[in-house]
Amino acid sequence: MIRFENVGLRYGAGPEILHDVSFELEKGAFAFLTGPSGAGKTTLLKLMYLGLRPTRGLIHMFDRDVATLPRAEHAAMRRRIGVVFQDFRLLDHLTTFENVALPLFVDGRKPADYADDVMELLAWVGLGEHANTYPPVLSGGEKQRAAIARAIVGQPRILLADEPTGNVDPALARHLMRLFVELNRLGTTVVIATHDRQIIEETKGAAVMRLEDGRLRIGREGGA
Repeated sequence: MIRFENVGLRYGAGPEILHDVSFELEKGAFAFLTGPSGAGKTTLLKLMYLGLRPTRGLIHMFDRDVATLPRAEHAAMRRRIGVVFQDFRLLDHLTTFENVALPLFVDGRKPADYADDVMELLAWVGLGEHANTYPPVLSGGEKQRAAIARAIVGQPRILLADEPTGNVDPALARHLMRLFVELNRLGTTVVIATHDRQIIEETKGAAVMRLEDGRLRIGREGGA
């Protein structure tokens, strides 16, 4: 599903941020990406959702070589990837419902066909009463939950989440992790970047990819 071979990345003429990153995640894998601040976790996620191209090395997504993928096909591939950004990226002129439903709308589905599913998902993440609320009125934690709901509403084949529990309390963090685990059981490959050691230790069977000084090591920790 995802394969990196000796990937390196630098911005301009600056030093490399990632060095010889190699790993492979099969369909249905569940992995945490961890490491100190500034280690390159967000940069690595950007490479996975085609937000960046590597300076060197090979990246394969869905058995396709990203380097040779025509730009016209990038949008179609991105639609198979759900992303939870640290800065949420909600559209302020759309309601919570409209933000969450946006991937389905862009995919050409009719609101009448997905309205019930979106409302059920909003209720599951604790936003059922905020369906008609606009993002500027939402708290940071509520925006986080809306961003998560938007990322998973289309049941993506890959879910990438950057600190998805960073703005919620521990009880809600566990609730959201159960949602990610259930999505994984349905076949979605999940990669979560996090500093939260507790959720890593409580998630059985997950791989742990640790970035430090731009280099990656893979193992299993805690509840694995």
